Amino acid sequence: MKIYLDTIGCRLNQAEVERMAQEFRFLGHEIVAQAQDAELAVINTCAVTVEAASDSRNRIRAAARAGVPQIIATGCWATLEPAQAAAMPQVQRVIPNAQKDALVAEVLGLPPELFEREPLEREPLPGLRMRTRAFLKVQDGCNNHCTFCITTVARGAARSYPLQEVVRRVQAAVASGTQEVVLTGVHLGSWGQEWGLHLRHLIQAILQDTDLPRLRLSSLEPWDLDEAFFRLWENPRLCRHLHLPLQSGSRSVLRRMARKTTPESFRALVQAARSVVPHIAITTDIIAGFPGETEAEFRESLEFVEAMEFAGGHVFTYSPRPGTAATRLPGQVPPEIRKQRNAAYRALFARQAQTYRQRFVGRTEEVLWESILERDEQGWRLEGLGSHYLRVVAHADQPLWNQISRVRLNQVEGERLVGQIVA
Repeated sequence: MKIYLDTIGCRLNQAEVERMAQEFRFLGHEIVAQAQDAELAVINTCAVTVEAASDSRNRIRAAARAGVPQIIATGCWATLEPAQAAAMPQVQRVIPNAQKDALVAEVLGLPPELFEREPLEREPLPGLRMRTRAFLKVQDGCNNHCTFCITTVARGAARSYPLQEVVRRVQAAVASGTQEVVLTGVHLGSWGQEWGLHLRHLIQAILQDTDLPRLRLSSLEPWDLDEAFFRLWENPRLCRHLHLPLQSGSRSVLRRMARKTTPESFRALVQAARSVVPHIAITTDIIAGFPGETEAEFRESLEFVEAMEFAGGHVFTYSPRPGTAATRLPGQVPPEIRKQRNAAYRALFARQAQTYRQRFVGRTEEVLWESILERDEQGWRLEGLGSHYLRVVAHADQPLWNQISRVRLNQVEGERLVGQIVA
């Protein structure tokens, strides 16, 4: 059977469809790049914002218009709105998040234990989602109660995947040629809490028990970390990038968000990371226009973000999500002001990202080549991702897709650095 997989939203969703692809292929099915070629489509939906939920519905409609006879809807939006998902064109089943790990077995009427008998080969998904990096889900759910977050409702309580199971999956990815694995989870920093373990134990096991060339971490809540955690970066295989969601630089707004951090503790954490890992890329998330946010609080937050000298960041305009506490807070910020504040943050992050890139001109970076842009008179023009989460382009005399090269970075060109491969 020909199967099309599509996903909206976070890296965790990407990790989940990669796992589905492994299981479908293991059973002899083909993963196709375009919906019009498929007999079955699985759409992994998102609900983190109103826009993400709308995009999820549009992806389902697009698959139906492409002629896919059977569509499976899963993910956060489908979990929160199962009746609406089931009523959409060509949707045969809605599988909630709680059953998602067993989706392939359930759809095909097979026992889930089938996939535990041996490691599954990893192959990048075809089409636009073809990636050299493997996204690996090691944790799901969250026990925090941030007042804006619908993901906790959609994903349930925090739970971790056993250490040895994760190590086996990394080993299988390496055996399949993977050069970089990205660990993902809803609350990744809570991994192992059920067993009195910390995320550092998992990282140490992967670095010790596998030959993985590069390991990268996805989003980490700042309250899960301490200075000792950053000693892990003494191992050069751990990518020099931390994504630490701040959400606001205002103490009072953070309190209304029920975030377990303050601007002062966040600043201290960033300073600790930079003292141990010089030049590390630290990126963040910010919510613009949270309920009750005054002009003074917005300015306080913007000034704090500027002082942190991030390497970049994501900005989300506050989006009321039914079922979250923030919808009941007074002082909802008018949409036009939310958009203005979003634009101010985006402009600041763009300047910070450019400043961070500029610091690397004249330096060298380990780059994993992810795509071949074209072939011209200089050879193959490649684009890849550096350890510091820098986008890099360079020419090579051969297509080096999914290989790591040392690159001298010569100049900044837009949002990328242009370099030369060092022999």
